[in-house]
Amino acid sequence: MQDRIRIDSVELLSDNWGVLKKTTFDYRNSKGAWEKHVRETYDRGHGATVLPFDPGRSTVLLVRQFRFPAYVEGHAEPLLEACAGLLDADDPETCARREAEEELGYRLSDLRLVMMPFMSPGSVTERLAFFTAHYSVADKVSDGGGHAGEGEDIEVVEMPLEEAYRACLDGRIVDAKTIILVQHLMLTEQRTA
Repeated sequence: MQDRIRIDSVELLSDNWGVLKKTTFDYRNSKGAWEKHVRETYDRGHGATVLPFDPGRSTVLLVRQFRFPAYVEGHAEPLLEACAGLLDADDPETCARREAEEELGYRLSDLRLVMMPFMSPGSVTERLAFFTAHYSVADKVSDGGGHAGEGEDIEVVEMPLEEAYRACLDGRIVDAKTIILVQHLMLTEQRTA
C-alpha cells in the first residue's frame, strides 16, 4: 500500500482522553487514478477484553456500567459487557488479567486469545485483543467493581451462558465485543460438550 498513499497533511484536532487527527492524503484507487481524501482518526490506544466461563456451571462473568456515548445515542440503561480496558504499557494478556481482577474480582490463570480485530476501522485506530478464560468460585479474590480512582462504578453480573446468548438476541446486550465473545463461547463450548 505504500505506493498507493501519499500523506499531504496531518492536523491535531484534540489531545485529551485520546488523540483526534485530521489527515489529508492522496489515494491511488484500484483503477490507478489518484483521489484526494480527508479522514479523521481517533486514537485512544489498544485494549483487551476477556469473558470468563465456568464450564462446571456454564456461567459467564459480565460487568454492568454506564457508558456516556451509548447514553447520548438514546441507550439510557447501563451496558452489560465483557470486562475490558486499555493496554496502557501492558501486553494484552496482562491487561486482560488486570481488568478481570479490578472489574470482576477474579484472578484468571488460563487466558486463551481468540482474535485481535479492529473495532471500528473507519475512524478508530483501536485493536482489541479478545480472550476467554475458565474460572471457578475459587478464583474470586475481591468484590470487583472497578478502579475507584478511575471513576469506575461497575456491577459484577454472573449469568448462564445461554442467558447471555439470549440477551444478545433480545437487545439486553448491545456491546459488540461482548456479543462476539458470547457467540464464540456458544460455538466452542457446544462443540466440546
